[in-house]
This record gives sequence, structure tokens and C-alpha cells, in this order.
Amino acid sequence: MPTLREVRRRILSVKNTQKLTRAMKMVASSKLRRAERLLVQARPYSEKMKEVVASLAFRTGVKDNPLLRPGESGKVELVVLTGDKGLCGAFNSNVLRFAVSSIKGQVDNEVELFLVGKKGRDFFRRRPEYSICDEYVNFWRTFGLGDATHVSEKITSAFIKRSYRAVYLVYNEFKSALVQHVVLEQLLPITPMQLSEAQPGPEAEAADSADPKEPEPVRTDYLYEPSAAALLDDLLLQHIEFQVYRAFLESQASEQGARMTAMDAATDNADEMIRILTLQYHRARQASITKELIEIVSGAEALAG
Repeated sequence: MPTLREVRRRILSVKNTQKLTRAMKMVASSKLRRAERLLVQARPYSEKMKEVVASLAFRTGVKDNPLLRPGESGKVELVVLTGDKGLCGAFNSNVLRFAVSSIKGQVDNEVELFLVGKKGRDFFRRRPEYSICDEYVNFWRTFGLGDATHVSEKITSAFIKRSYRAVYLVYNEFKSALVQHVVLEQLLPITPMQLSEAQPGPEAEAADSADPKEPEPVRTDYLYEPSAAALLDDLLLQHIEFQVYRAFLESQASEQGARMTAMDAATDNADEMIRILTLQYHRARQASITKELIEIVSGAEALAG
């Protein structure tokens, strides 16, 4: 049975740990509010950018852009987004487990990994059976649009030079502080939308409201300045950059939400542990006092006898 001093030390140790978990929860909560605000602002722009680029690719009929067609090789690039730190519940492990499952699902293609975040890099470095083509770590503390631009340039350059069949993003999509879903999203090549899906333009609305028996509406032509190909080339690069940035924001918000939830649970567990240790301390103290009283009474009776 532990002594009173040992129990007191354990109680003090747990209380100090609880101070840390409570402070980490407050810091994560503050970072989560900022990340969630940026994410809410970025999502509508990201969706509209995706619609505009896909619609423009469909309308212009440009097919010779390398970002619009799959490469000739049998290679696929998987961009895995994890954090640089732990203490965030199953945030990192869920992404890594999903990435490994996705790699095993690519039976006909060779998979190369672009690892974003230390946890993902350290995980796959210890497993030589996986091929790592690039990595980007130690940036989440000062994360900004420049990091997404740097990563998107690397992805685009590798897609063209190595002729990847496709590039996929694996990351945690933020739903709430309690819920994050791991998603697999195709980044490249960009698939032009069908006419019925091309939201921008009056003919899409006409297609929705037209009688099924009537002939399909004629596609509206636009005048582009500069040329349609030059405009599409510029928008494609901006689109890829912002899709990567949005995925980074999703991952960052998910990490802070998972960390806040994990630290809240750790603080509650520390409360429960302190309660159990305090009860154990009082029982041991009471037993010690009872033992001393028995010894005093026994000694007094012995002297009196």
C-alpha cells in the first residue's frame, strides 16, 4: 500500500498535469475560433472557383492543358495532411489509417506520397515499403497562404513532370469541434463539368426550366480577353492553389477541434483521478491515525496493568 507521502505526491502531480491540459484546451479553443472563421470564409470562394474553372474548361473546349488530362504513367500521387504535434486524439491516426487503406486500394497504380506534417512523415519513414516523393513539415505554427502556394506549385510541377495519372488529397474535413471526417479528394486532373452542371451562364438555368420534350438549349459563347486558353491557364493555377489552401484550413481546424476535445476529456479524467487519490489518501490517513490510537491505548493499558 502506498504511503501518505507517495499519495500526496501523486495528487500534486495530477493537479500539475491538469493545469497543463486546461491551458492547452484554452489555447486550442482560441486557435479553433480563428481557424473556423477563416474556413467559413474560404469555403464559398473555393466552391465557386471550382464551378467557374470547370465550367470554363467545358465552354472553351481546351483539352491540351496538361492539368485537364491524366498522365500516361501508372503513378498516383497521394498528398497526406497531418499535424506536426500530437495530443489531439485520433486526428493523426485516422488520416494515416485512411491513407494506408487508400494505398492498398490502388492495386493497378504505383502510389507516391507527398507528406505534409511531421506525424505523417515520421509514420511512413519507419515503413520502407512506401514510396515518399516529397515532404513539407514544421510550418503549421506560422501557417498561411504562402505555404499552400508553395505546396501547390510542387504538386503541379510534379504532376506535369512525372506524368501522374492523378493527384489526391487525404485530410480531415472539419464538421465541428467533436466531429471530423477523413476524405479522399481528387485534385488533379480537373474534370470539366457537364452542361447541366455548369452553373455560371444563362443556358444552365434554361436547361433546368425547359420542357423535357423541347430541344436542348444551345451553349452560350463568350468573348474572352485575353484568349480563353490564357485565361484558363491562369485560373487553373489559382484554383489548385486555393483548393490546397482550403484543405489546409480544414485540416488545421480539425486538428484544433480534436485537440480541444482531447484536452477537455483529459482535464475531466484528471478530476476523477484526483477524487480517487484524495479518497485513497483520506483512507490511508484514517488508518494511520487509528493505528496510532490503538498503539497508545494498548501502551496505556499495559502500564496500568
